[in-house]
Amino acid sequence: MHGAVAPSGMQASQRRVKLACRGLWKVFGHNAAHVLALHKHQPSEEDLARASLVAAVRQSELTVHEGEIFIIMGLSGSGKSTLLRCLSRLIEPTAGEVEFDGRNLLAASEAEMIELRRHKMGMVFQNFALLPHLTVIENVAFPLAVQGVAKPERLRRAQEMVELVGLQGREGFYPRELSGGQQQRVGIARSLAVGPELWFLDEPFSALDPLIRREMQDELVRLQTALKKTIVFITHDFDEAIRLADRVAIMKDGAIIQTGTPEELVTRPATDYVADFTRDVQRAKVVSAGGLMRPATPGTSHAGTLARSAKVATFAAEVIGAGAPFAVVDPAGLILGEVTPAAVLDILTGTDQRRTAA
Repeated sequence: MHGAVAPSGMQASQRRVKLACRGLWKVFGHNAAHVLALHKHQPSEEDLARASLVAAVRQSELTVHEGEIFIIMGLSGSGKSTLLRCLSRLIEPTAGEVEFDGRNLLAASEAEMIELRRHKMGMVFQNFALLPHLTVIENVAFPLAVQGVAKPERLRRAQEMVELVGLQGREGFYPRELSGGQQQRVGIARSLAVGPELWFLDEPFSALDPLIRREMQDELVRLQTALKKTIVFITHDFDEAIRLADRVAIMKDGAIIQTGTPEELVTRPATDYVADFTRDVQRAKVVSAGGLMRPATPGTSHAGTLARSAKVATFAAEVIGAGAPFAVVDPAGLILGEVTPAAVLDILTGTDQRRTAA
């Protein structure tokens, strides 16, 4: 069967909720909480301007399921990094709710939040933030030292993480002796050393050149296959989101304007902004056989089979070359529908996009 289904188990939406926020605001300026309450948490832009306030995050809602890669994206200044820091309470939200494993994080003390960040949350930022006077193994072991883990145990766990990210043999190197990609691997290993349940990644690859960036994306996919972390990942690059995301939230002016799979965002944009944001995406990389299929025609002889999740780019040449429909099947071989050469050509030429816009 062409395009085998990945053994991912339950769909993300069927897993339990790991992280959620509701009605989340981050407003900068004097007396911001009072102004929000005065307007019942529904201030207009004019209300905020009159009070000399700036809203970086506006009434945002999201739900992240266990084991999911959830990507938050938007242009520079859209509020995505501020939102991530509100979710981890590195920045205090002005209003709203944040829950981690059903626990209200906004009710947690600062000491409790420090413990949560040390033991259950991992963070990787665009700036590698490695300690220049420590070797690779010492950098990776550093958060365990902060936890008070005995030296033999923290070095053992650090060595495991170094090997996990492919840096064995460089344990004694200093950051200045490593390439940018190798430095980022150290940062990833360090954040994984504590065994986090929730992993925050804020544009971790954007400072890398394109080839290394792609290698690091592949590395993240490999790590996620092995570790199955719950990941909140910030990026402004939709191609990166396509490669990595289970679901994507698009932000504009501090608000989340649509959440869905990459395919849903490309094929069913909720606003003109989302449509513009995804306009240049290569649709063949995003649209799946399941999204493209039509009901199977009785008595049709199919030239082959496709997994529902297979992307058009992986089977386009085969379907067009056969000149006949392919059956879309579930893992048990049950026919769910069919994909025709004409439908594939529409995707490749953009005809379906033009037809939808018309």
